[in-house]
Amino acid sequence: MKIEPQHVVSLTYDLYVDQEDGSEALVESATQEQPLTFLFGAGQMLPKFEENLSTLSTNDTYDFRLTPEEAYGEHDEEAVANLPLEMFQGADLPEIGSILPLQDNNGNHFQGQVVSVAEDSVIVDLNHPMAGQPLHFKGTIINVRPATAEELSHGHAHGPDGHHHH
Repeated sequence: MKIEPQHVVSLTYDLYVDQEDGSEALVESATQEQPLTFLFGAGQMLPKFEENLSTLSTNDTYDFRLTPEEAYGEHDEEAVANLPLEMFQGADLPEIGSILPLQDNNGNHFQGQVVSVAEDSVIVDLNHPMAGQPLHFKGTIINVRPATAEELSHGHAHGPDGHHHH
């Protein structure tokens, strides 16, 4: 079956990023046993990722690259936040390199990586961990099926075969 909007796609992927020495490093994978399953066209995935898959069908393999602009954007030096230490009262201070779940004034959730801890604030890098990096995806389309009415109303897939909320 061909991939189309309002279809649920299950696929394997290996995601590679470029290393400074010119080689590629595998940073994420989805396997046959644990595939990535998503509702195509629902805006959950990178638009260019979906665009590259849009001509494929079950059992097709793919291999494509996304530029940083097509993926998570360029690394933005300005995208840092100073969080006052008061925010962490009663909690341990985060370690450098740890990822903090944050929320902005509009209620949007995002993650920041702690880059330093100063006397009165914690400095967090708000860039996506893969910002500024071209992404190289390789994988196979395992399954394509029409989404159920429930999946469409919820806007996301319920597992490879669809599942019911208990």
